[in-house]
Amino acid sequence: MKLEKLVGDRFRERPSDCSIDSHALMVRGGYMKYVANGIFSSYMPLKRITRKIEQIIREEMDAIDGQEVQFPVVMPASIWQESGRYESIGKEMARFHDRSGSPLVLGMTHEEAAVHLVRDYGQSYMKYPFMIYQIQTKFRDEARPRAGLIRVREFTMKDAYSFHTSQADLEDYYAKCHKAYERIYARAGLPEVISVASDSGMMGGNISHEFMLLTPIGEDSIAICTECDYRANMEAAECIIHSERSDASQELVLVHTPSIYTIEDVCEFLHCDEKTSCKAVVYQRNLDDHYIVLFIRGDLEVNETKLTNYLGCDIHPAIITEESGLNAGYIGPVNLSGNFTVLYDRSLKGMNNLSCGANVYEYHYTGLDMKRDIEGAEYHDFAKIQEGGICPHCGKPAITVSRGIEVGNIFQLGTKYTKSMNMTYIDTNEEAQYPVMGCYGIGVGRLAASICEAHHDDYGPIWPLTVAPWQVHLCALRADDAEVQDYADKLYEELKNKGVEVIYDDRRVSAGVMFSDADLIGVPFRVIVSPRNIKQKVIEIVSRDKSLSINVSMTSAVEEIMKILSAAK
Repeated sequence: MKLEKLVGDRFRERPSDCSIDSHALMVRGGYMKYVANGIFSSYMPLKRITRKIEQIIREEMDAIDGQEVQFPVVMPASIWQESGRYESIGKEMARFHDRSGSPLVLGMTHEEAAVHLVRDYGQSYMKYPFMIYQIQTKFRDEARPRAGLIRVREFTMKDAYSFHTSQADLEDYYAKCHKAYERIYARAGLPEVISVASDSGMMGGNISHEFMLLTPIGEDSIAICTECDYRANMEAAECIIHSERSDASQELVLVHTPSIYTIEDVCEFLHCDEKTSCKAVVYQRNLDDHYIVLFIRGDLEVNETKLTNYLGCDIHPAIITEESGLNAGYIGPVNLSGNFTVLYDRSLKGMNNLSCGANVYEYHYTGLDMKRDIEGAEYHDFAKIQEGGICPHCGKPAITVSRGIEVGNIFQLGTKYTKSMNMTYIDTNEEAQYPVMGCYGIGVGRLAASICEAHHDDYGPIWPLTVAPWQVHLCALRADDAEVQDYADKLYEELKNKGVEVIYDDRRVSAGVMFSDADLIGVPFRVIVSPRNIKQKVIEIVSRDKSLSINVSMTSAVEEIMKILSAAK
């Protein structure tokens, strides 16, 4: 490929709307173009990168007996109604009608389509286990697309679905797929990706893992124990609290707290620690605006994913009105009356001598004893794990919180979809059973952007050889020099004949412009032909990551380049 023919412009200035480096570099380098919010077109360099990523994924999925299929982008609402997700998924799913009025959806995930495809095939236990996968464009109407390809609305994804006759068989295959994912990330140049326990969300199932690239620009928070191998998404991490009960309980005393609303101000006014306070956090159900009042220790935050999973419905922060019966800023568990769902975080279990709202305007209580004053309360884990918190595995206060980009996920779905869609097989006892499913996803574009985010400098991406758009960037400095042009042309043809992927720059531009473009394209190895080199009978080979810079004889250039490429694989 000659650079002068490459569609897409490269430029020096960082776009003002790019919040992270990978987004800015991929726009500046002519990889993609904005079309609409969360929707991009790909130029040739990005397409070549994603094609290589897809091939790595295919090889690893095929190695664990995956069979590539393709599901439709547009699906009838009926199969989503079978699973119940047509009603339960919100605005993220695009719904529309065809010309005859039949309801359709745009595929945002394909569990239903997978079951539909194999429902008739898998009627005997002898057909199991098997796994099918596809690599296809999907659409999810994200509320807040951001950071280029990191969070988009239209995206290409590999999604795989395995079917089993037992939970044990699913767990065995789940472990194989976990290993395959580790190989995918290592081959794509991201061996530092880690897996973390996660929340299954709308996918369902009890066990799931996310694969995370740890980076400060990540939108997910990861709890990691420094003493053991525990790693979990904050949404799924259990919060362990050792509450300390005082030997003697104080009396419950009503205290006037004028114009004080926040837990910080209340504790300052009462001269107490937030750990000895009980605060109320109020939500409403999306469906009917019913109020949910959650009481939690004052220094902790609510994990809304845990709360949503417990309630089994979507919620939003409450708008507290005068008619609600709640005194905003003064809500407490004593004498709380009204049509509310009242919940208690286990951080409060057994605690005494707490401060809390009194459900009276400008008044709080001190001396709250949960055992004495709130009889019959049930306690559940609704809190976010904290930096320095107790590890759920080893029990040591060694939790650190890091940021990460999710670059893949795997789920043990169980029978959620096969049961709801009535997919059965006949077992060895001639009885009907529901197959057990697993689900395994990787976002291709997000993975490409994550590789760029992890491997770049101030001047451009540093693509790993396995996914780079080209292997060699041939630069002919002073191509107006006949000797330079002649040698560079011959070298270009020889490398192509050897099967080397070459981007060739023989434009009549300055060295600064040529090298700036080469940095933005980020090819692993740069070969420089110049008048000075020609006089010395050498060419220069430089790696994009600056780890290699050598001169080799013009007569042995092809051989030396092939050796370098072979050693780098």
